[in-house]
Amino acid sequence: MVTWEEVDRLIDHLIPQFRREYTAMVMITRGGIIPGGLLADAMNITHILTAAVDFPAQMESRKTRLMAWPEFIQFPADDKLSGHPTLIVDDVWGSGRTITAVKNRVSSAGGFPETCVLHFNPYRSLFGTVRPDYYAATTDAFIIYPWEIDRGVDKMILGEVPE
Repeated sequence: MVTWEEVDRLIDHLIPQFRREYTAMVMITRGGIIPGGLLADAMNITHILTAAVDFPAQMESRKTRLMAWPEFIQFPADDKLSGHPTLIVDDVWGSGRTITAVKNRVSSAGGFPETCVLHFNPYRSLFGTVRPDYYAATTDAFIIYPWEIDRGVDKMILGEVPE
């Protein structure tokens, strides 16, 4: 479990890493909303957008489920991204599927995406040596953020660990 104080330290660790100014931010729902808001405020980014992505779970095996194409439930229009250096924010890079799908879609819309997460799990990543452009910490732990306490603890008690 991560505390609010630890979140503040993670944000403080990220801010000096950024190599450019961003004119847009895409926060991935739901995990990227709070870290994205904190970063947007600290970096004075006012062009804030959201993306919601789902990967169909009805596939038979775990391997084929991981290979599923993303469904973009919500995504900004291309004209909101085109020409913008865009910071894509999520809480965790686990498998990396969601943030990579968003990055590729921002790029295809003509934006200049870079990815940012609080925690990077290189042991679960499906993308080999590919990493987030920016991350505050590396971990192999299942992270529960302070804004997830109700959801996270309940799942932990029931033995359910999200993919």
